[in-house]
Amino acid sequence: MKITDSLVYVGVEDKTLDLFEGQYPIPNGVTYNSYVILDDKIAIMDTVDKRGQDIWLKNIEAVLKDKIPDYLVVSHMEPDHGASIQILSEKYPSMKIVGNVKTFTMMEQFFHTDFIQQKMIVKEGDTLCLGKHNLQFIMAPMVHWPEVMMSYEQHEKILFSADAFGTFGSFDQGLWEEEARRYYLNIVGKYGLQVQNVLKKAKMLDIQMICPLHGPVLNNHLDEYIHHYCLWSQYQPEESGVLIAYASIHGNTKDAVMYLAHLLEMQGETVVMHDLCRTDVSYVVADAFRYDRLILASSSYDGGVFCPMETLLHHLKSKNFQNRDIALIENGTWAPSAIKAMNEILEPMKNIHIMEPTVTIRSTLSEKNKAEFQILIKSIMEGGCKDEICV
Repeated sequence: MKITDSLVYVGVEDKTLDLFEGQYPIPNGVTYNSYVILDDKIAIMDTVDKRGQDIWLKNIEAVLKDKIPDYLVVSHMEPDHGASIQILSEKYPSMKIVGNVKTFTMMEQFFHTDFIQQKMIVKEGDTLCLGKHNLQFIMAPMVHWPEVMMSYEQHEKILFSADAFGTFGSFDQGLWEEEARRYYLNIVGKYGLQVQNVLKKAKMLDIQMICPLHGPVLNNHLDEYIHHYCLWSQYQPEESGVLIAYASIHGNTKDAVMYLAHLLEMQGETVVMHDLCRTDVSYVVADAFRYDRLILASSSYDGGVFCPMETLLHHLKSKNFQNRDIALIENGTWAPSAIKAMNEILEPMKNIHIMEPTVTIRSTLSEKNKAEFQILIKSIMEGGCKDEICV
């Protein structure tokens, strides 16, 4: 598929994979993006996962015909992008492989060869002239592996952004935001500071198109995509709203938060609810970052907190979740323990404010609890970002 007169997409769509990285459901599949720049010198931009290797090689042959590529630029060594490096290097032994020092350290670990005859090491700011096209290399460590680098093509003003700005789903999907949010916050979310550092570099470039390693090529509304990355990497919410995440064993905790949600909606609040026993945690993590307030409601379990809630909290902690107002609700028939357990996980997180009162339900929602909810609603209404996004 031609993207411009000199840039061709040769990637592969995979709709048979059920879990990305062995953990994230991808009902619409995922793409492994690879590109070919056609000029006096020919550069292939990244390879693909082994799952798409045969189709990818046919795509390259169809584009190149009898030509030989001069360079393979390796942005990222993760196997969904780097797995086919060796087979391509064997097919085209005269082709140079372009990467940084850390790229080749990982390459040797994956393939147990040093590629010494093909190795071309680049560093921050180095350029590679292909003819009209000129690639400028931008190091992007920990976005989200230490060897990651981006390439800026100066002639057509294209940023080859590695995993940044990527999404789950197909190459031509219409809604970037939903799956890009879930992709970024679950995979890259921990590394906000590093993303901010790369965004500062990007601001110095005139970018007219972004070619990521997953999902669609972005050539319109680039400010919108960059704006989302600025929010996400600063751990600021996108919208004013209340996410209620609940873990209910027999349904009584669910009944309580349904009642609370109704009260909040009567006050004009946007309320989104996730049943942690039935919703994959990746969707909940994405919405926890999206909205400015969070209600966590859980049954007590074995002297702690019910496992689905514990899983969510550990995921949020690992993704550096911060800057939120959170309400805590627990349920326990004989030894309520969920609030204490939730607090222990939340306590190390940065700028987390626990709204008062915390509410303890004894088996089923009582009149006392309903009165406590009325007080809690005032705290929730006063919290968050009101009608403006926190920026």
